[in-house]
Amino acid sequence: MLSLVEIPRRGLGDKDVHIKVEYCGVCHSDLHTVRGEWGPVKFPCVPGHEIVGLVDAVGAGVTKFKVGDKVGVGCFVDSCRSCPECKEGIDQYCSGGKLEDGTPAHKMTYGTPVSDGTSHTYGGYSQAVVVDENYVLSVPDNLDLAATAPLLCAGITTYSPLKFYGAKAGDKVAVLGLGGLGHMGVKFAAAMGCEVTVLSRSEGKREMALKMGAKDVLITTDEAAFKAAARTFDIILDTVSAFHDINAYCSLLRTNGTLIVVGGVPKPLELRTFALIPRRIKIGGSMIGGIKETQEMLDFCGEHNIVSEIELIDASYANKAYERMLKSDVQFRFVLDIAKTLNKDVVVDKAE
Repeated sequence: MLSLVEIPRRGLGDKDVHIKVEYCGVCHSDLHTVRGEWGPVKFPCVPGHEIVGLVDAVGAGVTKFKVGDKVGVGCFVDSCRSCPECKEGIDQYCSGGKLEDGTPAHKMTYGTPVSDGTSHTYGGYSQAVVVDENYVLSVPDNLDLAATAPLLCAGITTYSPLKFYGAKAGDKVAVLGLGGLGHMGVKFAAAMGCEVTVLSRSEGKREMALKMGAKDVLITTDEAAFKAAARTFDIILDTVSAFHDINAYCSLLRTNGTLIVVGGVPKPLELRTFALIPRRIKIGGSMIGGIKETQEMLDFCGEHNIVSEIELIDASYANKAYERMLKSDVQFRFVLDIAKTLNKDVVVDKAE
């Protein structure tokens, strides 16, 4: 259960940005973490990696941001900066290992050990965060700040694979699942000029899918319609986190088609090689995006007026929101109104 606690934040260093948190998205990975499903919980655990807010102080060496800027912080807040992945700009896959003090070089926004006196990183379910300027993102002025928050995880998790696997105008792209990830996949693929179809078991999601830019909805329980759609799609973006038969969905791909897995399924999926061999099908995965690509995604959203569909909630509702997430009872992302419901004064301390 989540409860209100006081936590330490490090002082403002030379290259740090102090951010007054306005809103923080509630990600399903927060729920997994709090429930101990991804390993032992490090207490106090402060979730939240879909953070948006306003800069209210900067270190003396900061050059990228100024007080008053609208900014965001995503899933990680540091990396080694020297491994091949970091040099390539895919720092979400940082392979830098551990630092001399024994803490990981790649630091997730919450739950990663640090050596600054706070024991581990704390996330955005809080009044303020202090982050190195190189891991802070600019939010376009035209985007609604609350609805921008989920872009820092759900948004980049779907934007990055569509770009990496080459989705382009005219491609037929299917999005499997219309949830927190899937609805962003639909919006991005449509904005990229793709012809988008939503694959869903629920006829009730048709109207929503079409409003988001989909051209069609294929009800996956309709055996005749499913069979008729064989060899239809260039790309399938699979956002489902429950066990499902990926062999069946491979049948919907054209020759040289690609199935992209972004849903974290806790149980191993079964794959028949002959779902791939006859049409040279590719299966790949993807995890969030690097800082450079996440900024690219936010700029793309600014150009196309893309934000998440959200339900804005008070911080006191967080435990109830978790219960509803377990039932998939949200359209499509919860966002905590931090500014309204955790509105005590924030004191900024300079680092020694």
